[in-house]
Amino acid sequence: MLVISTAGPEAEAYRGYCLEAVAARYDVVLITPAAPTWEREFITDFEIAEPDDAQALAVAGQALAERHELTGVATWSEWYLVPTARLARRLGLPTNSPGVMEAARNKAIARTLYARHGVPSAASMTARSLLEAALAAETIGYPVVLKPAARAGSIGVIRVNRAEELPGSFEFATAGARDGIESTKVLAEEYLDGPEVSVECVTHRSRTTAVAVTRKTLGAPPFFEEIAHSVDAGDPLLDQVAPVAAAAIKALGITDGVQHVEMRLVDGRPRLIEVNARIGGDMIGHLVQLATGVDLARAAADTACGQAPDLTRTRHSAAAIRLLYPNASGTLTHCHLDADFAARTPWLERVTFQRAVGDAVILPPVGDMFSARAGFLITTGPTAETAQARAEEALGHLALAVKPHPSASAA
Repeated sequence: MLVISTAGPEAEAYRGYCLEAVAARYDVVLITPAAPTWEREFITDFEIAEPDDAQALAVAGQALAERHELTGVATWSEWYLVPTARLARRLGLPTNSPGVMEAARNKAIARTLYARHGVPSAASMTARSLLEAALAAETIGYPVVLKPAARAGSIGVIRVNRAEELPGSFEFATAGARDGIESTKVLAEEYLDGPEVSVECVTHRSRTTAVAVTRKTLGAPPFFEEIAHSVDAGDPLLDQVAPVAAAAIKALGITDGVQHVEMRLVDGRPRLIEVNARIGGDMIGHLVQLATGVDLARAAADTACGQAPDLTRTRHSAAAIRLLYPNASGTLTHCHLDADFAARTPWLERVTFQRAVGDAVILPPVGDMFSARAGFLITTGPTAETAQARAEEALGHLALAVKPHPSASAA
């Protein structure tokens, strides 16, 4: 099968487990923007192309199709969902339509579809100027959320509590929207006040199965940076949120694949934030496998090849991830975990550092998740509460410090 992937150390850190899982079942060929390094042990062939260059992607895909019998095309990158669907259709392979993927990527279109199909969501208005943002905020009512219509990773997303904050916030959201592929618009949306969760789903031939719930922890407002997640196989919330997640996926017209459906619980009731038509980031697929035994990466490959995924639960446990951020922007001076602690701690599943001493880290509003994170650690336990408590314990043995830049901005 064909996988379209990003390249570099961050791809290895956050998506290496996906490629390894798929390669255990399929012969994998790869399209990637740069020559493979760590990927080579998991692939049989590759082509180098920028996936957002339609012509280059088509040429690379055709070249691989001539050398191999392809059964499906998959990606776990948000940015490549629409190009992947177009390439699959061009090669005559199973896929959701490009139009469906565009609807999933464009939050303005998605909100319209949710409303049309009665999926509980947030009030949303397009804001093409500061004046339109002000009118939308007055219509919806403060606080509002400004966000790019077609970005990911909480880039450009900010809460606005009052009119005085609107000019700076609109500039921040507009900067985040500027690099959007499907849309460069900004949305002004109702702020959904309540705990944030995601539902990890698998859809095959229009039938959706909710596999797990991910509980999320966010950083300090007004930003929506995600700093921790946990998955518990026994989470009682799953039965409550599963129908809403399935309804949102159906409203978009998605028939196959893995979905990461984000929502908030407002007064205890689920309200949709968005549907991401791929495996959740931040190692969430790995957390799901540690907690339940269900392999979402394998399920993504199976559905891409038109095969029924195996969603049998083989574990009843929990796992948590803590994403590592410094307290301020600056230059890293310390970045390590106590080796003795790690050696005697079987529930510390892994620690990964994306940065090294001497590297710069830049927090929002100047930076984003790609410039701010120093790494992550994953812990396991019989319940999410235990896994989270163990993550806190591990943090006590971790040194992460910076020398602030003179004009550093911290979240």
